[in-house]
Amino acid sequence: MPSLGADMQEGTLIEWNVKPGDQIKRGDIIGVVRTEKADIEVEVYHGGVVDQLVAKVGETLPVGAVLAVIREEGEAAPKPALVPPVTRLRASPLARRAAQELGIDLAQAHGTNPHGEINEADVQRAAEALRKAPPEVPAAAEFRAGIRRAIALAMARSNREIPHYYLETKIDLSRALKFLEAQNQKRSVKDRLLHVILLIKAVAQALRDVPELNAYWVDDQLQQKEAVHIGFAISLREGGLVVPAILHAGRKNLDELMQALRDLITRARSGRLRSSEITDATVTITNLGDLGVETVHGVIYPPQVALIGFGRVIESPWTENGMLGIRPIVTATLAGDHRATDGHRGAQFLTALNQHLQEPEKL
Repeated sequence: MPSLGADMQEGTLIEWNVKPGDQIKRGDIIGVVRTEKADIEVEVYHGGVVDQLVAKVGETLPVGAVLAVIREEGEAAPKPALVPPVTRLRASPLARRAAQELGIDLAQAHGTNPHGEINEADVQRAAEALRKAPPEVPAAAEFRAGIRRAIALAMARSNREIPHYYLETKIDLSRALKFLEAQNQKRSVKDRLLHVILLIKAVAQALRDVPELNAYWVDDQLQQKEAVHIGFAISLREGGLVVPAILHAGRKNLDELMQALRDLITRARSGRLRSSEITDATVTITNLGDLGVETVHGVIYPPQVALIGFGRVIESPWTENGMLGIRPIVTATLAGDHRATDGHRGAQFLTALNQHLQEPEKL
């Protein structure tokens, strides 16, 4: 069972996409695991042959539990384990008829006759117990409650373990938005770029300038990451949010980033994300500008060491070269882990972010 986030302790297997004997390669989706936040497609990181499916569909297992056994190509298959005989339920004809009429699964009844045989009275008791059981929580409400629990656990851990520092700066988006307008005039409506794509790309570029922020803090050490996988906070219709990653964001051009973000939002809200999109984010962006928020002070998702926030673009007085005017301004914030970097390095990142947004044609 993979760990699909710092707050995850267990998961429920809801689907197998493979069977024993299947050939698989790195990156294949072998199954689907349900967590408190979403249904996650589990990728395999080693090729080979599926030897054994250990976990059963519907089974809830802790992180680290064995789901399946995969052997390398050419490796001899182990001897098959003996399968225990299937135990059949013993029930009288009257009990079976009563179970059918009451809609009761015989497995829910406890047999009191000799040798454990289920009688009609046992079925009646099982039906009465089910009637007295508390009503199930509606699926949507249970899902929202699970998300809130997961977020609370992750944020509590973040506040407990990470010594945060916060910086913010205001960025003039005049050049970036003019560039975006010119680019969108060349595109159809469905292919137009959103201004958040420029922000994502500029963050990826700035992380190349200040690579200490594109990292994990693990075992009291900073582990810088070569690839830039940007986690993007996505609100869900049922409430709560998930933070899947746009993988290799630094390598993508603006059109590729737009396509990747649209796809990620669609799959996040339908509950079908891949495990690598949940586990591999190296830094996170949260953008609440569309909700009217001007400044966002975020909380870092461990083991990441930084979170960048963007607020609403507002028309604001701005001076440049002694001239006063009205410009579209966005407030960018940085939450940094003081164990990994300091305010000086964080300020260099925000400066680099601003510089990249002043040269949008180079993004």
